[in-house]
Amino acid sequence: MNIIIVILFFGITQFSNADEAFDVRKHLSTVSRYAVSNDISANPFVSSEVPDQCTPLHLNLVARHGTRAPTKKKIRELEALAAQLEVLVHDAKEQKQSLEKIPAWLAGWRSPWKGKLTGGELISEGEDELYHLGIRVRERFPDLFSDEYHPDVYSIKTTQVPRASASAVAFGMGLFNEKGKLGPGRHRAFAVTSESRASDIVLRFHDCCQSYKAFRKSQEPNVDKLKEPVLNDITRELVRQYGLNFTKQDVSSLWFLCKQEASLLNITNQACSLFSPSEVSLLEWADDLELFILKGYGDSLNYRMGVPLLEDVVQSMEQAIKAKEEGYAPGTYEKARMRFAHAETLLPFSCLIGLFLEESEFELIQREQRLELPPKPPKNRNWRGGIVAPFAGNNMLILYSCQMDNSSKYFVQVLHNERPIALPGCHGSSFCPFEVFKERIAAPHLKHDYNMLCNVMEQTQKNFASSKLSQILNWLLSLRNAGSSAKKVEL
Repeated sequence: MNIIIVILFFGITQFSNADEAFDVRKHLSTVSRYAVSNDISANPFVSSEVPDQCTPLHLNLVARHGTRAPTKKKIRELEALAAQLEVLVHDAKEQKQSLEKIPAWLAGWRSPWKGKLTGGELISEGEDELYHLGIRVRERFPDLFSDEYHPDVYSIKTTQVPRASASAVAFGMGLFNEKGKLGPGRHRAFAVTSESRASDIVLRFHDCCQSYKAFRKSQEPNVDKLKEPVLNDITRELVRQYGLNFTKQDVSSLWFLCKQEASLLNITNQACSLFSPSEVSLLEWADDLELFILKGYGDSLNYRMGVPLLEDVVQSMEQAIKAKEEGYAPGTYEKARMRFAHAETLLPFSCLIGLFLEESEFELIQREQRLELPPKPPKNRNWRGGIVAPFAGNNMLILYSCQMDNSSKYFVQVLHNERPIALPGCHGSSFCPFEVFKERIAAPHLKHDYNMLCNVMEQTQKNFASSKLSQILNWLLSLRNAGSSAKKVEL
């Protein structure tokens, strides 16, 4: 009997601890803060140390902007939510329902962003994320950043979206901290360059790709249908639990509010408290599902439109190898190419180099075959938005020069969010011979042309021409058959 009591007590204690350990901030998909994302990374892969014979030659960085404020569209959604909550509480009072079940914060709630006319800007927490990332990069690769600054040696590129360019500036301030003579912090000026939003096919390829826009528009209703059962079930449960006539849209907006409060304001006891841990996990999965289908491995166009970025990365490494081979003097060739953009940039690039896949799945995408959708909780999945593309999420590709006998001279190490990550295309290693990286991982994608993938008009014209040719051939065939029949009649 005593043994049974002990077992029951232990089980209850474990359950209680598991409940206490649940942190909603670890389940916010791409709204996750960078520091929280690093804590939740479930990647068990541990890279072997880089051999002593290897020295870093060049660094490529592709980073998402840091934590940002809600966009203007989302600010309006939250103001609409505030008005709707007021109506729901009022209706409950009119119907003389018990208000004890209604959370105190909900009655009279007002959006923290109420009245804001602008949105989407990098907030101070986002600045901090990129500033300290810059410091850590320099500390990790001191030899790469030992040269005197020159924009051709350390190039910093960004999109023209303010939160991305502000992230680039914050990163540069950390990277070149105490490297200049400006002010008490001994800052130095550095160049940040960008392409026009209308023609930036390296960092905003998704904005310039008409085929992708058409594909995304066609898929959004299907994504909504896949997410609908989760929202319907949770809506019914919230109506039952709190006695308010929530709609599916209300629940969607409350989940968005939860993510904003938890990530930006560190508030977890208001909107987030409406959802149980299992409901949060399902809502996170629904977000990750959308991410997978519309921006990830759900369709090859999602990532193959990023071939200009992959070309840029491979080309920069080839140029660094050439500089090494031809004995260029230090300070006369590029040692780091750093780019700051968006989740829509980082996600496709991660897919192009095959991250978060098993080797069998890597083979499927090489043959342009679709992958299965991320499994529903409680099953585990590799594809989690909070890991693959949190705020300030990044991929670094470090090119090493190695003096080794009977092996490749140049190797690429991939760091995802500053941690070595396995490359399925390189037999599960994070330290990959450059030629293998180029031929097995990059080449199958680089055979595709961006304009051919993305120009809807060209594709439409091709389809039209093919259709017309088919019609002409059918017409000629019918004429021939008609002529043949006429001859038979004459005979």
